[in-house]
Amino acid sequence: MELRQLRYFIKAAQTLNFSQASKELFITQSTLSQQIHQLEKELGLLLFQRNSHEMTLTEAGEELLPYARRTVNSADTCIDRIVDLRKLLCGNLNIGVTYSFSSIMTDTLIEFMRKYPKVKLNICYSTMEDLMLKLQAHELDFVLAFKPTRRYDKIESHVLFNNRLAVIVKDNHTLAKEQKITLEDLQRYDLALPAGGLQARNALEFMLSRKDFDYNVRIELNDVNILLKLIRETNYVTVLSESTIHNELGLKSIPIDSPYADMEGCIHILKGAYIKNSAQEFIRLLSQSTAIWQNSSLADLIS
Repeated sequence: MELRQLRYFIKAAQTLNFSQASKELFITQSTLSQQIHQLEKELGLLLFQRNSHEMTLTEAGEELLPYARRTVNSADTCIDRIVDLRKLLCGNLNIGVTYSFSSIMTDTLIEFMRKYPKVKLNICYSTMEDLMLKLQAHELDFVLAFKPTRRYDKIESHVLFNNRLAVIVKDNHTLAKEQKITLEDLQRYDLALPAGGLQARNALEFMLSRKDFDYNVRIELNDVNILLKLIRETNYVTVLSESTIHNELGLKSIPIDSPYADMEGCIHILKGAYIKNSAQEFIRLLSQSTAIWQNSSLADLIS
């Protein structure tokens, strides 16, 4: 039994389609079939049940899958440790980022790539829920996102900085002169909101869970860049974290007058997981990229 065969088996089990799996593995379908056949021959059991319409895992396949994943993850961790012990910051660094962190990440990305050109960065922008699933599946090394409203038993969160949910408008909007705004006041304006599933929207829904306001939501978007462009060019009002408009021109944030508007920007890692040297270095650079980052909250993580 080879690690390569287990990797092929895991991908085939995920897709339940040899053609799709071979494309994602960058191998031919015949190579994939041959390796799976050899694995089945060694085990003495079929791992997949195939017919002309569909493919499913057999009982043996279902039993093997979690062990195969643990074996491959352990092997990858072993490789990461050996590389780091040789003090070579190389290989891949897989980072999950929610859309609110996009502007904050830019300077650190550029600096890291300049200092460590041998490290390949794989940046995945998505929703909090999707990124947490990828982190638990060992597809990401860490996630940058605000602290979630729900608990993830296998994930620990380290606070990077404190932030607030705020109303965002163009800098010449009538609201731009206000020092603060209430949730009740928002009923008077046309809203363009981040779509459900995005963290700012989740935070807003949490704040409104015990309220009964009648908001005029004209549009919902799951692309924050387009949302900010819309705000710049119209009189629409949106609700995002203050950090979302870091280094963004033509926009103004107005604090929401609510005790529940506070948000904590965090780095999320798997509990007990090995943290690559490259990940620790990226976190260190990120913590020093602006005055709002709180270095002390990272002491136990990057020491």
